[in-house]
Order: sequence, then C-alpha cells, then structure tokens
Amino acid sequence: MKIQGNIVDIANRTIFKGEIHVEAGRILQIVKKEHSVENYIIPGFVDAHIHIESSMLVPSEFARLAVLHGTVATVSDPHEIANVLGKAGVEFMIENGKKVPFKFNFGAPSCVPATSFESAGAVIDSDGIKELLAKPEIKYLAEMMNYPGVLFDDAEVLKKIAWAKHFNKPVDGHAPGLRGDDVSKYIAAGISTDHECFTYDEALEKLQKGMKVIIREGSAAKNFEALIPLLDEHYNEMMFCSDDKHPDDLLVGHINELCARAVAKGNDVFKVLQVACINPVKHYNLDVGQLQIGDAADFAIVEDLTSFSVLETYIDGFRVASGETTHIESVPFEVLNNFNTSPKRVNDFQVKATKSEIRVIEALDGELVTNELIEKSLVKDGNLVSNVEKDILKMTVVNRYQDDAPAMAFIKNFGLKEGAIASSVGHDSHNIIAVGVSDEAICKAVNLLIANKGGICAVSDSVEKVVSLPVAGIMSDKSGWEIGAAYAELDQLAKQMGSTLRAPYMTLSFMALLVIPSLKLSDKGLFNGTTFAFTSLEV
Repeated sequence: MKIQGNIVDIANRTIFKGEIHVEAGRILQIVKKEHSVENYIIPGFVDAHIHIESSMLVPSEFARLAVLHGTVATVSDPHEIANVLGKAGVEFMIENGKKVPFKFNFGAPSCVPATSFESAGAVIDSDGIKELLAKPEIKYLAEMMNYPGVLFDDAEVLKKIAWAKHFNKPVDGHAPGLRGDDVSKYIAAGISTDHECFTYDEALEKLQKGMKVIIREGSAAKNFEALIPLLDEHYNEMMFCSDDKHPDDLLVGHINELCARAVAKGNDVFKVLQVACINPVKHYNLDVGQLQIGDAADFAIVEDLTSFSVLETYIDGFRVASGETTHIESVPFEVLNNFNTSPKRVNDFQVKATKSEIRVIEALDGELVTNELIEKSLVKDGNLVSNVEKDILKMTVVNRYQDDAPAMAFIKNFGLKEGAIASSVGHDSHNIIAVGVSDEAICKAVNLLIANKGGICAVSDSVEKVVSLPVAGIMSDKSGWEIGAAYAELDQLAKQMGSTLRAPYMTLSFMALLVIPSLKLSDKGLFNGTTFAFTSLEV
C-alpha cells in the first residue's frame, strides 16, 4: 500500500511531500516525492488518560467512534468497571478491546475500592495488582487516587507501587491541589504523571519537580484553558487527555479538537503534535507508530494543520475510518453486571430536621472539585426538604450492591425546577446517585434505575425517560450513535427541567468521588475530602 501526502515528521520538525509505503502493517519506506495532494499525514492521536466506561460504550464500540477523529490508541484506566466487577471487569475490557483494530492500553486499577469510606462491588488488593501487572496487556499502574495513603506510607498502597516498579511499568498519579512537601513526597514514591491539575501554578510546580502533566479536557472537567499556556515551554513533559468523555461529545471530536484549539492559541504545531501523538507513546512504552520507518502504520490523514479535520485513519496499515464512516464492525459480547438492591420507598429519603443549618455541596460547572457551604435549612413537617427557590436540592447515594439505607445530602447549582435526575454512573463505586426537587421525585428516579439494573434517567410529573446501561450498570450494549443520541436527548431534558450545568449527568456522576475535595457524598454519608473524614449534614 502506498499513500501520498504532506508528511509531518515531528521528530525532525519538517513537513515534506512524500509517499508512505506500508507492508504487513508497518511502514517499510518513506519516499520524498512531488505530487499535488494537499492533505497532511500525521501520527495518530493518543488519549493519554481515559476511562472508556465514561463514554457509556464498551471498548469495541468506543473504537468505532474514536477512529473517526484520528485517534489510534488510548491509555485506559478500567477502574470504573473494576469497582463493579473486580478483575473480571478488567479482563472483559481487555478481551473486548482485542476484538477490534484499535490500540487500547489498559492499566491495573490501583484503587478498588477508591476509598474505605464507600461500598464498591469488588476489591483488588496488592496481590491482585501483581497478577494484573504481570500481563503484557497491562501497561501501567493506573491513577493512584489514594494520595493520603502515599503520604502516610500505607503498606498496601506502597506494595502496589512496588509491584509496578518490579515490572518496570509507570505509575499514574491523581493529586488535585497537592502542593509543596506533600507533592514532593508523592512524586518521590515513583508517581510520574498527574491529570488533575486545575491551576497554572499547581501544574508548573509539578512539572518543575519532574512530573509529567496531562492536560485534561473532558465532558465535565475542563482544564485546557488554565494549563495550555505551559505547553510552549514544557511540551516535552505534557500530554492531552479527556479522562471522561460522554458519548455525545465523542460523536463530535476527540484529541483532534484539543490540537486545533492549541494551534489557534499560537502554539507551534510540532510541539502540539508531540504532546498529542508522541509523548504518550514514549512515556507508556506503547506499540503505536510515530510515522517513522519500521513503525506500525498508525496515522491519520487530515485536511490541514489548523482544524485537524480527519479524512482517514489507519491502524497497523488498515484503513479504519474514512470521512464520517467507520470501518470497524460491531462485535458480539457477553453482558456482565452486579446490581443487587431492592426498590426504595419515599420515606427512605426523608431526613428529620434537628438544627437550623445544613452543609451544602456546591457543584462547580466544569470542575470535579466542590465547595462546602453552610445554608439555612428548609423544613417541612419536621423533615429537611429541597429549597428549589435557592437551588439547594436534596441528593442521595444508594448502595446498589446490597440493601442499605440511602445516604442523604444537599447540593447547589444543579438548578432543577421540577422532577429528579439519577445515574448509576457514580464515580468510583458506581452506586446510584440522584438529585431532585422532592423525595417523591428522587424515589421515582432511583427505582427506575433499579428496575433497569443501571442507567441514567430523568423523571417529572409528565416525563419518565431512561437510558439503560446493562453492562456493569455503567455501559450500554448499543452503538455509539444510538447511545450518543439517547444521551443527548436526556441531557436536553435535564436542562429543560431547569439544570444550568453544561453536563448535568457528568457532573452528577462525580458528586460521590470522595478523593476530590472538598465535600462529597458516598453511600455511607457526607464526606470531607480535605480532611478525609465523614462530616455531619446538619451544623
């Protein structure tokens, strides 16, 4: 196979007219050649940190969409499904991903469960991490979210890191806001990356101390604008990632969008492409081509080096996408799940009022971090209730692995004026999480998900809509186009019900993520992520 175009050689910082000769899936020869083709050939894009599960698609279906945007590989942490199904979930992701021509590179999930302050469906201890890291398909120890465990020398945490060093595989970090001596100790433990930086100064400190910083721009957490000024000087130590990418967003674009935005800000195109295509391959030692002789034939043909509009994508010499057509076929797979809770009653969500003030989670649009507010309680018939006028709504997390009393809290900035929304995508343990204007609406939404054994939904007096997620309660068994359209419809419905958030379901899914400060809710209670301890709802 021979392909002509303007070849972008990132290593040598040159662009030349040429022809790529591909044989047996590898680049046999690159020949300079005059021709009239105006398109550009670049190495394929790599998402340096993503949870495939967040797309609500199994890996094989994710690949069918991602290749349309020139993505040829991902560095994928399967800790979402691992928290539901343990090592069996990781095996499912690996095996499903192998069925399609796409380069998934999975990590061993380091935090299953994420903390001891919530109920997950499985546990992966240091022995389990050893088993996973021994597999050639497992490329790294996935994000070490338990940074307090690192700082306080938790024996089990340090064993997991030690096994990664034993197998000579990198350790990913997760340390939002960690600075000073604490971040120095975190890095000294052997942790090499962080995708959680949300300020310029934080990211700069981590870069200066030897960490690689991954610029994240996902469906909920968006840190591109804050961190992109660092790229010009620190492009050798940076990568791009989406972390969590909802299906409707994946229909539109992927890492190619970040390249376009970076170049539009005046960044050198070679530096941008090194961040997007080269650095992840080198850092994680991936079998992904970099458009050099002898490499795997993994590349994208783009219209230009400003919009990065993708015309064709090749993986191991196979054309996997052209225009808006994916050439990756759907494959059959077994549906696995772990959902064992009974329907709830309205009075399960009632909270007796004993004081005049409550702690309130303040959700921040486009951020995973939250604030803690102290607000006056609204009491009806002796119970704490949602204050729709002040946008302080009742929220619940319900254990989906066994029958337990729902945990209750209040949250600001969801903006709902009617009904409730709910999701069984609730990072990281994936219990049911819901927010609504009344106990009745919350109960209705929770029970709709229990009946479907997983999904996302919106309910009101006039509407009841659910998108079922039967694979571990977090992924669909449908195609990306179907789930993307269904999700977009549900997202719009939540906004019609009053939500002012850009991605209400994605934001909701992170309100139980205890490792991100400051105030969150697990199925066991209200949690202060700064002090790493439970706290009281009433003040």
